[in-house]
Amino acid sequence: MLNQAMIEDLITAALSTGGDFAEIFVEDKFNTNIALVGGKIENSISGRDYGIGIRIFHGLNSVYAYTNEHEREKLIDVALQAAKAIKGTPGDFTLNLTRQTLTNQHPIIHKPREVEKIKKVNTMREVYDIAKNYNELISQVTVGYKDEQQRVQIANSEGRFVEDERIRTRLAIQTVASRGNEMQTGSYLPGAHKGFEFIEQLDLKHYSEEAARIAVTMLNAEECPSGKFPVIIDNEFGGVIFHEACGHGLEATSVAKKNSVFADRVGEQVAPSIVTYIDDGTLPNEWGSANVDDEGEATRKNVLIENGILKGYLVDKLGARRMGTESTGSSRRESYKYAPTSRMSNTFIAPGKSTPEEIIANTEFGIYAKYMGGGSVNPATGDYNFAINEGYIVRDGKIAEPVRGATLIGNGPKTLQKVDMVGNNLAHGQGMCGSASGSIPANVGQPMIRVSEITVGGRKGK
Repeated sequence: MLNQAMIEDLITAALSTGGDFAEIFVEDKFNTNIALVGGKIENSISGRDYGIGIRIFHGLNSVYAYTNEHEREKLIDVALQAAKAIKGTPGDFTLNLTRQTLTNQHPIIHKPREVEKIKKVNTMREVYDIAKNYNELISQVTVGYKDEQQRVQIANSEGRFVEDERIRTRLAIQTVASRGNEMQTGSYLPGAHKGFEFIEQLDLKHYSEEAARIAVTMLNAEECPSGKFPVIIDNEFGGVIFHEACGHGLEATSVAKKNSVFADRVGEQVAPSIVTYIDDGTLPNEWGSANVDDEGEATRKNVLIENGILKGYLVDKLGARRMGTESTGSSRRESYKYAPTSRMSNTFIAPGKSTPEEIIANTEFGIYAKYMGGGSVNPATGDYNFAINEGYIVRDGKIAEPVRGATLIGNGPKTLQKVDMVGNNLAHGQGMCGSASGSIPANVGQPMIRVSEITVGGRKGK
């Protein structure tokens, strides 16, 4: 990492043409990726990424430059080159960097770099054996392992100077069930802001068999009917719909430019009173958590929607300037190669009072989405299209036959308005979220919910 004197010189150079804010971001990251296919290691890659990002503001204008050079003269030159894009009036300023001491909210027991690779591989082989032997219809199992140990150093012209370490570990289990020329897939991808202890504490049998069970169940399922139905979306990764279709619309990235349906609506009723929507980067050891965001601000719990009322947005430093507000500790980036912007961390619908049994029993006919898959969203409008990885018909208040090929089609803000039951079984799922500042780890979560009506795309009529 850089010493304080070097950082001070970089900030001074960055502000030499009249910028009114400068920030230095230093990253040193070690990562490991292993893939096991068909019981054999297909690839194993370990690497290190090191680099420095320099950002300058002049009013609402922003300039970003980055380099993996570390020699003083070359770093100063990068800062000066970036500063040339600023056409301001140089002035006197006093820089007083004050190193902050963090309270680590995410304790790590076994740092991944201290664990032998053979232990990681043996775990993957165990997962493979469990999933492959689940059922004779399982024709292929792929197991992925990923760990990341990232140290960051963040300093700016306002005097902030902080260092943090983020360690994440994830397992990816993907299965294929086949019969003749017909194939269906299942997957589970648990992860956490933890070291190798996450893998040691994981119920490997549960996750492996669940990935295999989904594939086998969908292979034996009928085609899903199409139409407009009540839809029950289960907890955990079911929250991906509102992450994509609503969460992105609550980020300053879109709100500050009025490119969101939620812009200028604080204080309005945007959801039923049973819905509270939260982003919380402080949750201990969760996949999307950190001690500080990528601008050095302490992460925090941000209540975005409370009892149906829009309370606020996720705001980064540049977004705060545009909106005339303060940062919410929500600035994130994939690496030093990206300028940061407002992003979600662990975003979820808070638990309600209904039990899952009550939600199902109160549904005469509808679709039960046990596991959600990927999809696409227009962030400006909230229009979405999401696949259901595992779905069922709900008939006469009971979960009936499995169905496949189901797609949910709708509009996020409108779907939010139609949530009429919220369960008490909150759980989180792990994903990678892509946006302007790259791909970042993010939790999505919710308890089981029911939406009174969603358009369901299927291959047969009701």
